[in-house]
Amino acid sequence: MRGDTQDQSEDDQQAAFYQDVVAGLSQAQKTLPCRWLYDAQGSELFEAITELPEYYPTRTEVAIFKQHLPAMAAAIGAEAHVVEFGAGAGTKTRLLLDALTAPKSYVAIDISAEFLAASMATLAADFPALEVIPTVGDFMNASDMAATQLPQGNRLAFFPGSTIGNLLDCEIVTFLHSVRTALGASGKFLIGFDLVKSEDILVPAYDDAAGVTAAFNLNVLARINRELGGTFEEDSFTHEARWNAGDGRIEMHLVSQREQTVAVNGDRFDFKKGETIHTENSRKFKMDGFMKLASEAGWTFKETWTDGKGYFAVALME
Repeated sequence: MRGDTQDQSEDDQQAAFYQDVVAGLSQAQKTLPCRWLYDAQGSELFEAITELPEYYPTRTEVAIFKQHLPAMAAAIGAEAHVVEFGAGAGTKTRLLLDALTAPKSYVAIDISAEFLAASMATLAADFPALEVIPTVGDFMNASDMAATQLPQGNRLAFFPGSTIGNLLDCEIVTFLHSVRTALGASGKFLIGFDLVKSEDILVPAYDDAAGVTAAFNLNVLARINRELGGTFEEDSFTHEARWNAGDGRIEMHLVSQREQTVAVNGDRFDFKKGETIHTENSRKFKMDGFMKLASEAGWTFKETWTDGKGYFAVALME
């Protein structure tokens, strides 16, 4: 494993975090970019979320992989150079790498440096013949990293978990196009995305009975306090998951329980009772809608796999 490949320095990350917080909390609808949910604690909480009974996406996608990995591996081909955007703990990555024929290298891009280092050290030990290249950065700005780190040859982008659903349509097209440019004309893209289903399944998946998702969402306030000198009182905000049918997405919000003023490194922000910070979107796609976005970015669907209930899809694009 290459040591300490950190394309975005800690100082740069801190500055970007501060700028995003100030800009987001200054809007009429206060927002925080969801990437800042994933520090070491946030990443650990998210991994706990994936094991909750209400949270269907991970187990459904894993089941798709386990059933169809031989077909996926055959379509991808031998000696692949894999880049994953938002690597996390690498659970599905291990399934893919095990199935591929003689994969050559793996570039893991994730915004949480500490969590990435730990998970990739374990993965590198388990795949000693594989060159593992941990790369710290936001996946939305990671295409140049991928082009730089990824050797020539059979290039595969890997983006499971429906993280693509965190983005707006225009951001999806921009991201998919940038990956296409980075991989080159012969590149392939294996991507997972969540499908539209009933609200009574969706909302509990993002507001579980054990409160793990609430802790994950509220952790960003603790991170602002710790890293940016914030004065958030976490118990004065509550987590809320909303289904926005018009935009086809689950929205996560932090709801102020009282009128209050919060400071971040000297900048002050007023909250009314009931006012929210919008922290994350999770889009749920119709198959033809996602195919249209991919087509706009220059990708075509080669093969698609879904579960029996039609909850989730994994597509190989080229």
